[in-house]
Amino acid sequence: VQLQASGGGLVQAGGPLRLSCAASGRPFGTYVMGWFRQAPGKEREFVAAISRSGGITDYADSVKGRFSISRDNAINTGHLRMNSLKPEDTAVYYCAASTNIPTMNASVMKPSLYGYWGQGTGVTVSS
Repeated sequence: VQLQASGGGLVQAGGPLRLSCAASGRPFGTYVMGWFRQAPGKEREFVAAISRSGGITDYADSVKGRFSISRDNAINTGHLRMNSLKPEDTAVYYCAASTNIPTMNASVMKPSLYGYWGQGTGVTVSS
């Protein structure tokens, strides 16, 4: 699976941004998709995940109610819609895919379970 993340950029606090993740090489609906982020000097952290069918989603507490993850298996694309952005959301955002997560539980937050990663797209939120 090859993943290509895009859509990052500079945005003012309170503004929206939508990230996209284009997948190729394997049927999109066969893996769980997640978004992670890594701020300078910090560890990579879980942001959101979505089940294979798109029917179940999970979010980090820090983004719950502001971010929305979605996917369209027909066009092999996933999205992360980010609203009400805060300066602390500044990070490089990565989309990831996993075939090692049988059910949508706490395991979706573990980067080690995702075998495929995109290259990352930078998001900077100015105050």
